[in-house]
Parts: sequence; structure tokens; C-alpha cells
Amino acid sequence: MSIYVIDDHPLMRDAIVMVLRRLRPAENIVELERLDKLASSVQQRGAPTLFCLDLKLPDTNGVSGVIAVKQVYPNVPIAVYSAAPAADMEDACIEAGADTYIEKSASSNELAAALRGLLMAGSEDDTEEMPAANSGKLSKRQTQLIAMLDKGMSNRDIATDLEISEHTVKVHLWRLFRRLGVKSRTQALHYARTNGLLSG
Repeated sequence: MSIYVIDDHPLMRDAIVMVLRRLRPAENIVELERLDKLASSVQQRGAPTLFCLDLKLPDTNGVSGVIAVKQVYPNVPIAVYSAAPAADMEDACIEAGADTYIEKSASSNELAAALRGLLMAGSEDDTEEMPAANSGKLSKRQTQLIAMLDKGMSNRDIATDLEISEHTVKVHLWRLFRRLGVKSRTQALHYARTNGLLSG
């Protein structure tokens, strides 16, 4: 199992790798400069547990890299980072399948918080517990989130209650929305009520 950092800028790649080594010292980290080297690298270096993907690569255009990775590895979380402000590209990246969006201007602490959130979300979503995508069934954490949304709790409230970061809450919510095929809290709650996912 390996974490793949895909970026053609050595300095940025080094910064991401440094944070990852601090978070997961025992994990195998693979560095790539281009997306077209990914398939052969996975064969040689092992199945991916996380992708850290630069939005702008020599062989990608816009969110094409995110889409390409998600098509081949639909269940592996993707952290996208870019020089573009989140207001410009975040929604498009999430829509394409990314799990979090990190601005390159972010501090190392912010970067670490975002990546830690993804790594924690991945480990909490036990594969045996997770139903098939689009089945409408939820993991224990997702059922918990739906109940919290029903109470009108904010991301900050949820983070405080569950003792996790707001970054992690966002990751969980994005995964929940994608599982239900919705794009907002309101749509998620409507789906949950319509399909009997809310108790009481």
C-alpha cells in the first residue's frame, strides 16, 4: 500500500512528502512528475491508499487529472492542491471526484490538517463496514452525520462534538453526499427522510 504524490514541481512535492512522512512515517510514499506514470508505478510500488495530486500537470488540463484518477481508483481519496484560489477551482475539483482542495499558499499546519483528515477518514471508513456505492446504505459515521445535519449542526459543531478537525468533517460530508448522489445538506436530508435513513 502506498501514498502517491503527483507533482512536477520538486519543491512542492518535497513539502507534501515531508508532511506525509510526519503523519505516516511507516507508509510507502511514491513521488511522480506526471500522471501517465501512475499505472506502471502502482504495478511496481503497490495499491494506492491516498493520492496527492497537483491540479496543473504537464499531461492534464483543468480537472482532467482528477477525473482520470477517480475513474481508475474510485474508492481511493484524492487531495488536490493548486495555486488557484479555492473560490475558483474547489467546487469543480470536488465535483470531479476530489475529496479535499488545498491551496498552495496554505501553511504546513493547514496542509497537515487537511491530509490528516483524509487519512483518518480513510481509516475510519472500514471497508467491511462500507456498503456498495450508491446503495443508499450508510456507514456508522455517515448515519451519525445525517442525524447531526438533521439537528442543524454546523461543521464546527460536528467537529467539536466528534473531536475531529473541520477538515475531517468536510471529507466525511463530501463522501456522504457522493454516496447519496446529492450536492448539499438540504438534498442529503431530503434523501435521508425519503428513504427512511433518519430514525424517529
